[in-house]
Amino acid sequence: MPKLMLKFEAAFIREIKLDKPSFTIGRKPDNDIPLDNAAVSGHHCKMYESGGTWYVEDLNSTNGTFVNGKKTLKAGLKNGDTINLVKFSLVYADDSAAPQAAAEQPLPPQRQKTPLGGLEVLANPADARNEFDLTALSTYIGKSAQAAVPYKAGGLFGGGPELALVITMRPEGYYLNPIKEGYAKYNGNPLTEKVMMKDDDTFEVGSTRFRFFLKK
Repeated sequence: MPKLMLKFEAAFIREIKLDKPSFTIGRKPDNDIPLDNAAVSGHHCKMYESGGTWYVEDLNSTNGTFVNGKKTLKAGLKNGDTINLVKFSLVYADDSAAPQAAAEQPLPPQRQKTPLGGLEVLANPADARNEFDLTALSTYIGKSAQAAVPYKAGGLFGGGPELALVITMRPEGYYLNPIKEGYAKYNGNPLTEKVMMKDDDTFEVGSTRFRFFLKK
Protein backbone atom coordinates (compact mmCIF):
# COMPACT_ATOMS: atom_id res chain seq x y z
CA MET A 1 0.00 0.00 0.00
CA PRO A 2 1.39 3.47 -0.85
CA LYS A 3 2.27 5.61 2.13
CA LEU A 4 3.70 8.94 3.20
CA MET A 5 6.53 9.55 5.68
CA LEU A 6 5.77 12.84 7.44
CA LYS A 7 8.77 14.82 8.67
CA PHE A 8 9.26 18.20 10.33
CA GLU A 9 12.57 19.56 9.05
CA ALA A 10 14.85 16.49 9.43
CA ALA A 11 12.81 14.87 12.21
CA PHE A 12 10.49 11.95 11.38
CA ILE A 13 6.97 12.31 12.85
CA ARG A 14 4.82 9.44 11.59
CA GLU A 15 3.84 7.17 8.72
CA ILE A 16 0.54 7.74 6.90
CA LYS A 17 -1.05 4.96 4.82
CA LEU A 18 -2.80 6.12 1.67
CA ASP A 19 -5.76 3.84 2.31
CA LYS A 20 -8.53 5.91 0.71
CA PRO A 21 -8.91 7.65 -2.68
CA SER A 22 -8.03 11.20 -1.59
CA PHE A 23 -6.56 13.21 1.28
CA THR A 24 -6.53 16.91 2.14
CA ILE A 25 -3.52 18.49 3.84
CA GLY A 26 -3.49 21.80 5.70
CA ARG A 27 -3.46 23.75 8.95
CA LYS A 28 -7.15 23.37 9.85
CA PRO A 29 -8.14 20.34 11.96
CA ASP A 30 -10.77 19.17 9.44
CA ASN A 31 -7.99 18.04 7.04
CA ASP A 32 -7.14 14.36 6.69
CA ILE A 33 -3.51 15.30 7.43
CA PRO A 34 -3.48 18.40 9.69
CA LEU A 35 -0.19 20.32 9.96
CA ASP A 36 -0.37 22.73 12.90
CA ASN A 37 1.86 25.55 11.65
CA ALA A 38 0.94 29.18 10.92
CA ALA A 39 2.76 29.19 7.56
CA VAL A 40 0.68 26.25 6.26
CA SER A 41 -2.58 27.32 4.59
CA GLY A 42 -5.90 26.20 6.06
CA HIS A 43 -6.43 23.81 3.14
CA HIS A 44 -2.99 23.74 1.56
CA CYS A 45 -3.11 20.89 -0.96
CA LYS A 46 -4.78 17.58 -1.71
CA MET A 47 -3.60 14.13 -2.78
CA TYR A 48 -5.65 11.71 -4.85
CA GLU A 49 -5.25 8.52 -6.86
CA SER A 50 -6.15 8.35 -10.56
CA GLY A 51 -5.29 5.61 -13.03
CA GLY A 52 -2.88 3.92 -10.65
CA THR A 53 -0.89 7.11 -10.00
CA TRP A 54 -1.02 9.34 -6.94
CA TYR A 55 -1.15 13.09 -7.58
CA VAL A 56 -0.61 16.13 -5.38
CA GLU A 57 -2.48 19.35 -6.24
CA ASP A 58 -2.03 22.77 -4.67
CA LEU A 59 -5.21 24.44 -3.35
CA ASN A 60 -4.20 28.07 -3.92
CA SER A 61 -1.96 27.99 -0.85
CA THR A 62 -0.12 31.11 0.30
CA ASN A 63 3.36 29.60 0.41
CA GLY A 64 3.03 27.01 -2.33
CA THR A 65 3.42 23.25 -2.72
CA PHE A 66 6.77 21.88 -3.85
CA VAL A 67 7.75 18.45 -5.17
CA ASN A 68 11.46 17.65 -4.95
CA GLY A 69 12.14 21.35 -4.41
CA LYS A 70 10.18 22.56 -7.45
CA LYS A 71 7.00 24.59 -7.02
CA THR A 72 4.03 22.86 -8.61
CA LEU A 73 0.29 23.24 -9.06
CA LYS A 74 -0.24 19.55 -9.83
CA ALA A 75 2.18 16.65 -10.17
CA GLY A 76 2.15 12.85 -10.39
CA LEU A 77 4.28 11.15 -7.77
CA LYS A 78 6.97 8.50 -8.13
CA ASN A 79 8.46 6.39 -5.39
CA GLY A 80 10.79 8.52 -3.27
CA ASP A 81 9.37 11.89 -4.34
CA THR A 82 9.19 14.49 -1.56
CA ILE A 83 6.34 16.97 -1.12
CA ASN A 84 7.50 20.10 0.72
CA LEU A 85 5.05 22.32 2.61
CA VAL A 86 6.98 25.07 4.42
CA LYS A 87 8.98 23.19 7.13
CA PHE A 88 7.13 19.90 6.63
CA SER A 89 7.96 17.22 4.09
CA LEU A 90 6.04 14.12 3.04
CA VAL A 91 8.05 11.37 1.36
CA TYR A 92 5.95 9.21 -0.98
CA ALA A 93 6.73 5.47 -0.91
CA ASP A 94 5.00 2.54 -2.60
CA ASP A 95 4.80 -1.12 -1.56
CA SER A 96 7.81 -2.15 -3.62
CA ALA A 97 10.23 0.09 -1.76
CA ALA A 98 11.52 -0.01 1.79
CA PRO A 99 10.37 2.89 3.97
CA GLN A 100 12.79 5.72 3.51
CA ALA A 101 12.20 7.69 6.66
CA ALA A 102 10.55 5.33 9.12
CA ALA A 103 13.49 5.29 11.48
CA GLU A 104 16.06 7.79 12.56
CA GLN A 105 19.51 7.38 11.12
CA PRO A 106 22.09 5.98 13.57
CA LEU A 107 24.32 8.45 15.29
CA PRO A 108 27.57 9.07 13.41
CA PRO A 109 30.70 8.77 15.55
CA GLN A 110 31.07 12.50 16.15
CA ARG A 111 27.59 12.72 17.72
CA GLN A 112 28.77 10.74 20.67
CA LYS A 113 30.88 13.77 21.66
CA THR A 114 27.72 15.82 22.21
CA PRO A 115 27.24 16.29 25.98
CA LEU A 116 24.09 14.58 27.23
CA GLY A 117 21.27 17.07 27.62
CA GLY A 118 18.25 16.97 29.87
CA LEU A 119 15.06 18.78 30.77
CA GLU A 120 13.95 19.71 34.28
CA VAL A 121 10.29 20.55 34.89
CA LEU A 122 10.21 23.80 36.84
CA ALA A 123 6.44 24.33 37.03
CA ASN A 124 3.14 22.55 36.29
CA PRO A 125 4.31 19.05 35.28
CA ALA A 126 1.93 16.99 33.14
CA ASP A 127 2.69 13.79 35.09
CA ALA A 128 4.83 12.56 37.98
CA ARG A 129 8.15 12.96 36.14
CA ASN A 130 10.24 16.05 36.74
CA GLU A 131 13.31 15.27 34.62
CA PHE A 132 13.87 13.87 31.10
CA ASP A 133 17.07 12.73 29.37
CA LEU A 134 17.54 13.90 25.77
CA THR A 135 19.13 10.75 24.33
CA ALA A 136 17.22 10.53 21.02
CA LEU A 137 17.97 12.38 17.79
CA SER A 138 14.47 13.87 18.01
CA THR A 139 12.49 14.38 21.23
CA TYR A 140 8.89 15.58 20.81
CA ILE A 141 7.03 17.68 23.37
CA GLY A 142 3.25 17.41 23.14
CA LYS A 143 0.04 15.77 24.24
CA SER A 144 -0.08 12.85 21.79
CA ALA A 145 1.34 9.34 22.24
CA GLN A 146 4.19 10.28 19.88
CA ALA A 147 5.52 12.83 22.39
CA ALA A 148 8.24 11.67 24.79
CA VAL A 149 7.81 14.76 26.98
CA PRO A 150 4.25 15.79 27.95
CA TYR A 151 3.10 19.28 28.80
CA LYS A 152 0.05 20.69 30.57
CA ALA A 153 -2.06 22.92 28.34
CA GLY A 154 -3.05 26.29 29.69
CA GLY A 155 -6.37 28.10 29.57
CA LEU A 156 -9.83 27.25 30.80
CA PHE A 157 -10.47 24.47 28.28
CA GLY A 158 -6.98 22.98 28.23
CA GLY A 159 -6.39 23.37 24.49
CA GLY A 160 -3.05 23.15 22.74
CA PRO A 161 -1.33 21.32 19.87
CA GLU A 162 -0.81 17.57 19.94
CA LEU A 163 2.85 18.16 19.01
CA ALA A 164 4.15 21.58 20.02
CA LEU A 165 7.95 21.31 19.86
CA VAL A 166 10.74 18.97 18.83
CA ILE A 167 14.26 18.99 20.27
CA THR A 168 16.85 17.75 17.78
CA MET A 169 20.33 16.61 18.79
CA ARG A 170 23.14 17.61 16.44
CA PRO A 171 26.96 17.39 16.75
CA GLU A 172 27.12 21.03 17.80
CA GLY A 173 24.33 20.81 20.40
CA TYR A 174 20.57 20.76 20.89
CA TYR A 175 18.04 22.74 18.86
CA LEU A 176 14.52 23.69 19.94
CA ASN A 177 12.15 23.66 16.94
CA PRO A 178 8.58 25.03 17.07
CA ILE A 179 6.02 22.84 15.33
CA LYS A 180 3.24 25.21 16.41
CA GLU A 181 4.97 28.55 15.89
CA GLY A 182 4.46 31.13 18.64
CA TYR A 183 2.75 28.71 21.03
CA ALA A 184 5.81 28.19 23.24
CA LYS A 185 8.02 30.80 24.88
CA TYR A 186 11.82 30.59 24.98
CA ASN A 187 13.59 32.60 27.70
CA GLY A 188 10.37 34.60 28.02
CA ASN A 189 9.89 35.39 24.31
CA PRO A 190 7.52 33.75 21.77
CA LEU A 191 9.31 30.95 19.91
CA THR A 192 8.81 31.40 16.16
CA GLU A 193 11.94 29.75 14.73
CA LYS A 194 14.59 27.16 15.52
CA VAL A 195 17.07 28.12 18.25
CA MET A 196 20.17 26.42 19.64
CA MET A 197 19.75 25.98 23.39
CA LYS A 198 22.33 26.93 25.98
CA ASP A 199 22.83 25.46 29.43
CA ASP A 200 20.17 26.74 31.87
CA ASP A 201 17.89 28.18 29.17
CA THR A 202 14.18 27.95 29.99
CA PHE A 203 11.06 27.56 27.87
CA GLU A 204 7.32 27.30 28.46
CA VAL A 205 4.81 25.08 26.66
CA GLY A 206 1.22 25.69 27.67
CA SER A 207 1.45 26.12 31.44
CA THR A 208 4.49 23.82 31.87
CA ARG A 209 7.90 25.43 32.32
CA PHE A 210 11.14 23.58 31.51
CA ARG A 211 14.84 24.17 32.07
CA PHE A 212 17.40 22.80 29.60
CA PHE A 213 20.71 21.66 31.05
CA LEU A 214 23.85 19.81 30.02
CA LYS A 215 24.93 16.96 32.23
CA LYS A 216 28.46 17.21 33.55
